[in-house]
Amino acid sequence: MEVPVVIVGAGPAGLATSGCLNKLSIPNIVLERDDCHASLWRNRTYDRLKLHLGKDFCSLPHLPFSSDLPTFIPRVDFMRYLDDYVTHFNISIRYNRSVVSASMDYTFGKWRLLVKDTSSNVDEVYVADYLVVATGENSEGYVPELDGLESFEGEYLHCSKYLNGRAWYNKNVLVVGCGNSGMEIAYDLSNWGANTSIVIRSPVHYFTKEMVFAGMHMLKYLKVDKVDKVMVFMSKMVYGDMSKFGLTRPKDGPFTMKIKGGRTPTIDVGCVEKIKKGKIKVYPAISSIKKDKIIEFEDGQNGQFDVIVFATGYKTNVLKWLKDYKDMFNENGMPKPTFPNHWKGENGIYCAGFSKRGLEGIAFDAKQIAADIKMTMNARKMPADTGANTGLLEN
Repeated sequence: MEVPVVIVGAGPAGLATSGCLNKLSIPNIVLERDDCHASLWRNRTYDRLKLHLGKDFCSLPHLPFSSDLPTFIPRVDFMRYLDDYVTHFNISIRYNRSVVSASMDYTFGKWRLLVKDTSSNVDEVYVADYLVVATGENSEGYVPELDGLESFEGEYLHCSKYLNGRAWYNKNVLVVGCGNSGMEIAYDLSNWGANTSIVIRSPVHYFTKEMVFAGMHMLKYLKVDKVDKVMVFMSKMVYGDMSKFGLTRPKDGPFTMKIKGGRTPTIDVGCVEKIKKGKIKVYPAISSIKKDKIIEFEDGQNGQFDVIVFATGYKTNVLKWLKDYKDMFNENGMPKPTFPNHWKGENGIYCAGFSKRGLEGIAFDAKQIAADIKMTMNARKMPADTGANTGLLEN
C-alpha cells in the first residue's frame, strides 16, 4: 500500500501527528502494534495515576481539554480524551501491525516498511514519502542488570505491570527508582498495607503538583534560574531538610536539570510525608541480591524482600526495526539533534515524542512535523523558481 505519510505508533505522539496532518488534509496511516491506541496508558499504567502536570500543559494540538475536567486529569479521563481525539480528527489506525523493518529505497526516494499483521499472520508492505517515528521514549520497560536478580526467590516486575498493591498486604516490597512513578507507587503500596521501602540512588527534587504547576506558569515570564530559586525555596519551606531520611536535593535547579538532560523533578503525592514518618524506608543503590530474598545495599545495609518493583524508566525500540537510522538516532535509539531541532531528519524521516518534554513536547513535535511536511509537499508541486509557503501551523 502506498500513502504519503506512515506514522509508526498510536500513542499520544502518533495521534497528535496524525491529527495535525488531517487538519492540513494530508493523507496518512498510523500503524500500531497493539490492539488499541494509547496502549501504554490503557494497559500499562497503575490505577491511581493522574497527569502530573496541569491540563494547560497536556492537551494535544487543536483540541483543548473540557473545562469540566479537573486541573490534574485522572488516567481514565485522559484515555477518554484520546478516544475523542481519534474520533474528532478521523484518525486512521491499523491495529496489530508490528513493523518488522523500515528502510529508505533510494532508487525511488521512498520509505518502505515491512509489516506483520499479527492478528492474521499476514505480511504487508507500506510505501511512503514520509515516515514519522512515533513509538516514543517509552516503548519497553527497562530493568537494570543486577547481580543475583535472575535467581531472586521472590517476585519482581517493571512498574508498567503494576496496577495496585492489593495483593501485597503485609509483604516486604522494595521500589527501585525515585521518579514520579517510583514515588507514587511506593505511596500506593504503603496505603495498601505493604511494608514499603524505596531505593533512592541520587539527589532528587521533589514538589507538590501545585508547586510545579505554578513553576510552569512562572517560566512564561521569568528566567529559568529565578524560577528554580523560587521552586527550591518553596520545597524547603514545605518539606524542610530531608537529608537525614535519605533525600537530598541536587545542586542544579529543577528546571535547569530538565533542560540539560530531560530529567523531570519528582512530583510528590504523599510519599515524602510517609518517608518522614518512617512508613517508607529509604535505601541507597542495590549492590547485590542473595539467597533467601536478601538484598544488599551499597552502604552495607541489607533487607529481606518479597517483591521488587522496578520504576527504572523505559527504553525505545527504534533500532530493532528502523534500518536507516544513523542520520537521526544514536545507538540508544534517541535523536542525535537536541531540542528544539530533534524532530526532523533527512530524506523525509521525522520523530515525535522523543523530546523528553512530555505531552507539551509531543504537541510541539506534531505541529512542527505536519507543517514541515505540508511545506515540502507544496514545494514539490511548485515550479522550481517559485518559493513555497514556509508558515508553521497555527496554534
